[in-house]
Amino acid sequence: MGSGSAGQKGRSTLVTGARTDPGRIAERLPLLRRRALLVRAVRAFFDGRGYLEVETPYAVPAPGEETHLYPFATRREFPDGGVEDLFLHTSPEFAMKRIVAATGLPVFQLARVWRNGEGSDLHAAEFTMLEWYRPGASLSSLMDETEVLTRLALPLTIHRGGRDIPIDLPFERLTVAEAFHRYVGADLLETAEDAAGLASQAGCVLRDGETWEDLFFRLLLERVEPVIGRDRPTFLTHWPVSQAALARACPDDPRAALRFELYIGGVELANAFEELTDAAEQKRRFEIDRGRRRSLYPSRPDWPLDEALLDALPDMPPTSGIALGFDRLVMLATGAPRLADILWL
Repeated sequence: MGSGSAGQKGRSTLVTGARTDPGRIAERLPLLRRRALLVRAVRAFFDGRGYLEVETPYAVPAPGEETHLYPFATRREFPDGGVEDLFLHTSPEFAMKRIVAATGLPVFQLARVWRNGEGSDLHAAEFTMLEWYRPGASLSSLMDETEVLTRLALPLTIHRGGRDIPIDLPFERLTVAEAFHRYVGADLLETAEDAAGLASQAGCVLRDGETWEDLFFRLLLERVEPVIGRDRPTFLTHWPVSQAALARACPDDPRAALRFELYIGGVELANAFEELTDAAEQKRRFEIDRGRRRSLYPSRPDWPLDEALLDALPDMPPTSGIALGFDRLVMLATGAPRLADILWL
């Protein structure tokens, strides 16, 4: 799947020192009752499809490897006086994949996750992530399943950003390359890793020190994300392979990765992968991400590689997995304008 955000890999909206003012619980009780009903509905959905609900540790030695996520650090003290540095996980992904590798079963979890320094109408430092992993599922079949779940959770029409968005129509499926062609005027895959070429095609000025990845996310944020998912929900699929993270490369075009994100009304709701099971390739990607993190954030804590995950990957069957921001789903279902409105405290 993807840890993400719901998956906002490297592009979270941060508000320094932000504080929420949720108001009195009694005033928000109708929204909170709706939240509780959605929790029950989600569990019933996965129970009916043969998934096993699992629970994984929240305090872990390796919280994740996404470059820009900042974990909360803690320490475990043992009765004999020993200590172990731990972190509150940024996603249950690594642990859930180990369970899939050990059992071959489809699993889901409504997990609390933590990402330090985050706060806005759509971001919180502590939030609920719905993650599920389905052995034997392709990326396309996972989109089918996600679409069914989303329709069950949301009204037939939601109102967001001044627009009525129908949920009962088939969701759009748009590759990242198609989106850049349509909204940026650039051939994204042909200009991969060529920042100057991408800037030229996009008709923009390359900023000092701006890498291809920096420019990719700038154009995605400025020109693509504001216009997709506005008329109907949109799956943005087949990301550049440099943004694969824990996803397999596409066998039909190795320049792209088998990854999608789901957008509804300006909200990035979910991030999904057809999962990589090649431990050597995954370790190589982790090392690249770790090097970037150390370079960009030298004062932040470090942690060892999750060797347990790497050892388990070869035993994991072909699987697709997804991380869906449950709080954002509740926001969309209730029409609440911000996360703080649908959190108990």
